[in-house]
Amino acid sequence: MEKFKNLPFIKQIRQSVGLQRFMLLTGLIIILIFVLAAIFAPLLAPFSYSQSKADGISFATQATPDAKHLLGTTVGGLDVLSRVIWGSRTALYTILVSVVASLFLGTFLGLISGYFGGWLDRILVAIADAIYSFPSLLLAIVMAIMLNTTGGSIFGGIMSAGISITVVFVPQYLRVVRSEVMKIKNEAYIDSAKAIGASTTRILFRHVLKNSTRTLPVIITMNAAEAILTLAGLGFLGLGIEPSAAAEWGYDLNRSISDVTAGIWWTALFPGFAIVIVVIGITLLGEGLNDLADPRLRIRRKLTPFSAKDDEKGADK
Repeated sequence: MEKFKNLPFIKQIRQSVGLQRFMLLTGLIIILIFVLAAIFAPLLAPFSYSQSKADGISFATQATPDAKHLLGTTVGGLDVLSRVIWGSRTALYTILVSVVASLFLGTFLGLISGYFGGWLDRILVAIADAIYSFPSLLLAIVMAIMLNTTGGSIFGGIMSAGISITVVFVPQYLRVVRSEVMKIKNEAYIDSAKAIGASTTRILFRHVLKNSTRTLPVIITMNAAEAILTLAGLGFLGLGIEPSAAAEWGYDLNRSISDVTAGIWWTALFPGFAIVIVVIGITLLGEGLNDLADPRLRIRRKLTPFSAKDDEKGADK
C-alpha cells in the first residue's frame, strides 16, 4: 500500500484537508465519470450519435423524456442521452489534442526562449504577446475558418479544432516556462553542470526543464476547461466538428435555440449541463492543486492527539 501513496493525485489528496480535499475529490470524481463516459460511450449510449431509427421505425421528433428515450429526442429525431454521452468522447479527444500539443510546443519554446535569450527571445515573446492580446475565442474562430473545420471526418475535425485551440494556449505555456527558466539558469547547480562539461542539451532537459514545469499541472487543468468552452463556442457557431461525423455539445445547443422558445427544454438543458458540470469538475481540480502548490494558500494539517498533548506540555513548562 505504501507505493500507492505517492501516485499522482493520491499524494495530493493525502496532503489536503477540509475544503481543499473536497475540491480535489469532487473534481476527480466528475473528471473520472467524464473520462469513463467517453471511453465506454459505445457501451453506455443506447443508440449511435447519428441514429434516428431502430428496427426500421423512425424515432419521434422532439419527444419528451420517456422509458425509451430517457432524455427525449431532438428536432432531427436523435436521442439526446446518446448525443450527450458521445459528445463526451469528442470533448475528451479535443482536450487531449489541444492541451498536449500546446504543452509540448509552448514548453519547448519557453525553454529555448528563456535559456538562450537574445534576439530569439525577443521575437518569441513579441509573437506570444501579439497572440495573447487577442480574445481567445475570437482567435480560435479565425483559426477555425482558416483551417476549414466545417467538413471532413471526425479525425480531421478534431485535429482542426484542437489546432485552433492550441494556438490560443501556446503563449501561456511559453510565458510561464520562460519566466521559470530565466530564474533557474542563474542557479549555482547550473553553473556547476557547465563547469563539469555537461552539454547544453543535457542541461536544458536534465536540469532546467525538470525544475521549470512544476506549476504546469495547474495550467493544464485551466486550459482543459477552457478547451471545452472554446470547442462548445466553435460548435455553437457552426465551426466545430462536422455534425454528421460526431456528437458535439456546442452544436446541439445551437440546434436547440428554437426549441427553447417553443417550450422544449430537454434538447438544450442536458448538453448545456454536460458542459457546465465538466468545466466545474476540471476547475475544482485545478483550484485544489493550486492551493496545494502555493504555500501561502496551503492549509495546515489538523493536530493529532499526540501533537496536541505535546503542545499542552510545552505550554505548562
